[in-house]
This record gives sequence, C-alpha cells and structure tokens, in this order.
Amino acid sequence: MRTSLARTLVTTSAVVGIALGGLAGAGASVAAPQHATKAAVSSSRLAPLAVNNLGLDTARARNWQSCLNAWGFNAGTEDGQLGTNSWKAAQRMLNAWGYNAGTVDGIVGSNTITALQKFLNNVGYNAGTPDGIAGPQTRAAFWNYNATGC
Repeated sequence: MRTSLARTLVTTSAVVGIALGGLAGAGASVAAPQHATKAAVSSSRLAPLAVNNLGLDTARARNWQSCLNAWGFNAGTEDGQLGTNSWKAAQRMLNAWGYNAGTVDGIVGSNTITALQKFLNNVGYNAGTPDGIAGPQTRAAFWNYNATGC
C-alpha cells in the first residue's frame, strides 16, 4: 500500500509539473541515456576551440596577429580572436624560424605550445621548460610578450 501510494504521488506530481511546463526540461535531462552524455563530453574534448587566446585579452591578441601579419605569415583579420587562421600563421612562423610546431593545422596542441615556449624563452620571456603545456608561466610570458606590437 505504502509503495503504491508513493508511486501514485510521484506520478501525479510529475504529470502536473510537466503539464505546467515546470518539469519539462528536467524530465528530458533525467531521461537522457548515459551513453549520450558520455559521447557529448568525449567529442567536446577532441574538438579544437574555435578561438584560443591563451589568456590574452583582445588588445594583446591583436598585437600577436599584427606581428604575424607584419612578419608575412598571414594571420588574417586583426580582430583579437586567435582562431584557426591566427594559429596556422603562428605555426608557419614557428616552423619557419626553427621551433618545430609540427603540422600547420591551426590546432593549439602540445607541439605548437612547445614551439611557442621555445620562441618565448629565446626572445627573453620566461615561458618555463618547453613541455607542451600552456600553464600559468607560459601564459604569463605570452601575455607579457604581447604587451605591445612587434
């Protein structure tokens, strides 16, 4: 009797909530299968970010884009958003200057970060040990390097 009454109350509450619109979103999210949630998380980890400023604000990101363009590596529009074109330009520059950023694909992976760290260290900004991880020291060096244009 007790289980039947509890089940009836829960069902009635859910029906009323859905009818009023209050539980419609909650009902759908609770009903989502476990594998669908995992698939969404996995694919987001694999997809490159559309914009990755590595901690730069738009003014400093524009400085980086301006330098890349001035050096002839075609970062595209200087909009302060380091997207695929900006990172392809950076990879071209890093490769041309001997820092080995790897494949020019616009993805800010460990090869690109290692090359950027080597570059920053070489020009006098302490990015730390070139380890391919854009940690606080690397981000601070990139921030400081881009305080002004090239």
